[in-house]
Amino acid sequence: MKKFIIHGDPGIRKGAVIEHDGEEYVCFGISRQGEWHGPEEVQLWCTVGAADEREDFEQRNYIPMRLDTEAVDAETITVKQAKGDPAAV
Repeated sequence: MKKFIIHGDPGIRKGAVIEHDGEEYVCFGISRQGEWHGPEEVQLWCTVGAADEREDFEQRNYIPMRLDTEAVDAETITVKQAKGDPAAV
């Protein structure tokens, strides 16, 4: 599990499936930053991980401040599924 700070909006929402640097991730949670008083472009702060890490995310079996954080541009993200199934989330 890790955090992505995505500069720009690739059009993803909670439950999205994305690919970055050849690895596939599921977006467990997304926080949108900078729409009013932030940087020139929106930032999405996403908690991402493998699909089998969803249970750890839901039960908070991790320390958020200890997750690796990576800043990426929206153009480097490949969106495989823009948002999750509401029934599954």
